[in-house]
Amino acid sequence: MPTAARDVKIDSAVTVGGGKLFLIAGPCVLESRRHAFALALQAKTVCGKLGIPFIFKASFDKANRSSIASFRGPGLKKGLRILAEIKRELGVPVLSDVHETAQVEEAAEVLDVLQIPAFLCRQTDLLLAAAKTGKTVNIKKGQFLSPHDMKNAVEKIRSAGNPKILLTERGTMFGYNNLVVDLRSVPIMKGFGCPVVIDASHSVQRPGGQGASSGGERKFISLIAKAAVAAGADGVFLEVHDNPDKALSDKHNSFHIKELEALCRTLLRIRDAL
Repeated sequence: MPTAARDVKIDSAVTVGGGKLFLIAGPCVLESRRHAFALALQAKTVCGKLGIPFIFKASFDKANRSSIASFRGPGLKKGLRILAEIKRELGVPVLSDVHETAQVEEAAEVLDVLQIPAFLCRQTDLLLAAAKTGKTVNIKKGQFLSPHDMKNAVEKIRSAGNPKILLTERGTMFGYNNLVVDLRSVPIMKGFGCPVVIDASHSVQRPGGQGASSGGERKFISLIAKAAVAAGADGVFLEVHDNPDKALSDKHNSFHIKELEALCRTLLRIRDAL
């Protein structure tokens, strides 16, 4: 298996892969413009201090929430406006999920990275629509798939002439309401020639574990991140928040923004040791 995947150019200033650790971080969902800006600025500051390429992430719409009553976000148009402002004013690339082909073209006008949610990683039309934009596509590995199966998703993107692919490990279903992370997935998916990201937040999720919402074990986020970087992960994906217990989505697996710098310093030491 290769130890470093090919570089992927995200925008004019940020390139990921090729042996340098990068970070994708932000709140699970856009809660407000002010809140998103504050988190983006804090994460950018940490990454700037440590020399880590940074991509800001936040969902404009969480279309796969457990309950009809769950907060979904501001929606496509308002959410993209917020992300466009963050991109322009803070000078950082932005990432968000697309859930259906009708969203792709408009989202690609703003986003630097189009993310395919894990539940949709086999949706051929969605993958092809995202690929045809020419933007980087981050495909989250489905909880129901082996890492080997992700080669098919990669080939769908490449069939449209787009080599700009990230693959994200986010845990595998282990019975009901539980996930486990098999770190063999890191070298296996790197074998497809793509940078591999560990979603350390969703890897500790307990899907549907709260009945009308998902649970999680936040205390293991840093452990999963460190183990995956030691296994060769190129990037780390974190849902960060200034008050995780009050987060409007995924509060049980959101990482406190004040702990970000310490974790990133540790991850860099692990990466350097490799």
